[in-house]
Amino acid sequence: MGQKTCFHCGLDSSSTEIIFDDKSFCCNGCKTVYEIFSVNDLTCYYDLQNAPGTTPKEIEGKYNFLDNDKIVESLLEFNDEKTQIATLYIPHIHCSSCIWILENLNKLNPSISSSIVNFGKKTVRVNYHTENFSLKTLVQLLSSIGYEPFISLDDYSVGKKNVDRSLIYKLGVAGFAFGNIMFLSFPEYFQSTEFWLEQYKHVFRWLMFAFSLPVVFYCAQDYFISAYKGLKAKILNIDVPIALGVSVLFLRSTTEIVLDLGTGFFDSLSGLVFFLLLGKFFQQKTYNFLSFERDYKSYFPIGITKIEADGKETSIQVYDIKKGDRLLIRNEELIPVDCILIKGKARIDYSFVTGESEAVSKQSGDKLFAGGKQQDGSIEVDVLKTVEQSYLTQLWSNDVFNKNKEDSFTTLTNAISKKFTIVVLSIAFMATAYWLFVDSTKALNVFTAVLIIACPCAIALAAPFTFGNLLRIFGKFKFYAKNASVIEQLAAIDTIIFDKTGTITANKETSIEYDGSELSTNEEALLKSTLRNSNHPLSRSLYTLLAENDIVTLDAYEEHIGQGITAQHHTNSIKIGSAPFVGCTTDTATLNTAVHVSTNNTYKGKFTFYNKYRKGLSKLFNKLKKDYDLVILSGDNAGEAENLTKLLPAKTKLFFNQKPEDKLEYIKHHQNSGAKVLMIGDGLNDAGALAQSNVGIAISENVNVFSPACDAILDATKFNGLHQFIKASKLAIKIIKWSFLLSFIYNSIGIYFAVTGQLAPVIAAILMPLSSISIVVFTTVCTNVVGRKLK
Repeated sequence: MGQKTCFHCGLDSSSTEIIFDDKSFCCNGCKTVYEIFSVNDLTCYYDLQNAPGTTPKEIEGKYNFLDNDKIVESLLEFNDEKTQIATLYIPHIHCSSCIWILENLNKLNPSISSSIVNFGKKTVRVNYHTENFSLKTLVQLLSSIGYEPFISLDDYSVGKKNVDRSLIYKLGVAGFAFGNIMFLSFPEYFQSTEFWLEQYKHVFRWLMFAFSLPVVFYCAQDYFISAYKGLKAKILNIDVPIALGVSVLFLRSTTEIVLDLGTGFFDSLSGLVFFLLLGKFFQQKTYNFLSFERDYKSYFPIGITKIEADGKETSIQVYDIKKGDRLLIRNEELIPVDCILIKGKARIDYSFVTGESEAVSKQSGDKLFAGGKQQDGSIEVDVLKTVEQSYLTQLWSNDVFNKNKEDSFTTLTNAISKKFTIVVLSIAFMATAYWLFVDSTKALNVFTAVLIIACPCAIALAAPFTFGNLLRIFGKFKFYAKNASVIEQLAAIDTIIFDKTGTITANKETSIEYDGSELSTNEEALLKSTLRNSNHPLSRSLYTLLAENDIVTLDAYEEHIGQGITAQHHTNSIKIGSAPFVGCTTDTATLNTAVHVSTNNTYKGKFTFYNKYRKGLSKLFNKLKKDYDLVILSGDNAGEAENLTKLLPAKTKLFFNQKPEDKLEYIKHHQNSGAKVLMIGDGLNDAGALAQSNVGIAISENVNVFSPACDAILDATKFNGLHQFIKASKLAIKIIKWSFLLSFIYNSIGIYFAVTGQLAPVIAAILMPLSSISIVVFTTVCTNVVGRKLK
């Protein structure tokens, strides 16, 4: 009777008699997983690849510690009455089928609303409803399907203490074996006929064979596993030729020493694996470096208002927040840290975190989580812990908010890699067939050298390393892009649309005059208290201008986007906004932006804003006009048209009295005509337009504009550098194309020498990682040169 394999995990199931649905299983755990998949119509999982994780272990009682609320609270990153979010480290994530099943957990249990895998960090972020589900249930579910999470209880951290050192161990073993095999091979190189060397040459050869075993079956196992799973899924990945080359070298060398035909190619074999692993190690370290730069050094210019002990309000950066600080969170402002609600009516929208838009009301003393957005006036909170910038980065990059913008270089790279493997295998077999007839002693070397030298790794590295390094450089110049595809999209734009207020105008330099009836002390207090709740640039400017007044607690507050604000305190009501909104019927036309005020349905007057445009605005527009269509879309009246016409280039289109929905429709119309649109706004009223555009950039001027709608955040002090950032993005595309060309030339030359029998496999193994390193060095040097031109 032949060996039977488990249908789920692929292990030997000959010793068991567990049969279900005419399929053999090695244990009840695997049988249970198959049953779960069958019931939930997930058996197509087995069409991808077998052996997804490890054989499930006995988990009954193992996770009882997750009944402890204190431990669970420490493991969760978000927790309210209905929803919890946890990020778990899963060591067994290793292939595409792992990603597939872990991102389809919602089909296994309807309480799970979403799950997102980070393949590089081997984590899964799970969002689930708590009504009939818990973290313990989640961990047990994951364990039952072969993906047991690693949970460290030392400090209640999830996987933080676990470091995957397997690559380092494999590199060490391969290096040790390579060195010893080379040492034992020296007599063969020099063709020495000394008596004792002749006597012990068989011992040396078998020692080389012994050293090669861990190299092939341990150090190179990832290549074999990847190639096997790829072929099983009918995919020719780049590990297929490498695994084939290693196999041929090992079998040929073993045959030679067994039949006493020669010493074999164990030196080339161990050198090949060592240098392949060295290249992989270098690539991993470089990726980790870029990831570190993005996660912990990209401090976004997000301002937050801190309330001092004396009641004075000061604006600070979010990463200066300390535990115990009192913060003021305005309407539509993001909560940057976990905190306790102290004062005000909290109505929090957690869609930024959970993807669900239903807002929840909170009372004084309740805990609020980072990532929520306040939607009912201003609140005061006490900080529980400092901000984790990497968490904000993670929220911003959440797949929930991705607009599925096509990353053409990723698509191109994948297409090239697949076709490349087919071409390389064809060339290898044809060249080997030729040399078998011409000179059979060279056939093996030619076959192996072609497989090794012509690896598309360099092509695959070009785009991520170019974009990754440029993202890091942009961050240093206070331009923060969400991800690499933003740079690619930025390079393709042909139309640039600007908002006016808070975008091309500098809020800090705006002067304001009041024209109307004198406001009473109570009315001024109500006005200032209402403005305190708002995050709009005009509200913030007017709020800082008003004299010191007592702040009153509002009974009602509502913001009407594009129109104004209404509020109430006891029997007094106030309206602030446009003339029609506050009920002004008299002729109040002005050449400048104005905010009108009425109290208790009685018109009081208007605050006129005299805009100060950002320094260098005219110069920036003159640079941009050569290559782009420029448009100003403003929600204000046309009073500034004359000033802007004088200030901006002749072909700049000006549109006034534009509501948020008008801006969105304008962008959509131009996109339907083939335009690639860049929208630049303040991140508040422009959320729809920013989301609709191909690239949306929010200008930050000590305002919390951290929004999923925007693709990038630009510090207001770097507004004049916009042209340079776009130019640098275009240069990045050229760098990638040059990298593709260099890689193609390198592979063509390498294949020529390999096919003609002039390239030994071990030299090919040295050159292959060197080609990858050369591409990384080339892209890094070029992007650094581009970065030096930024100001």
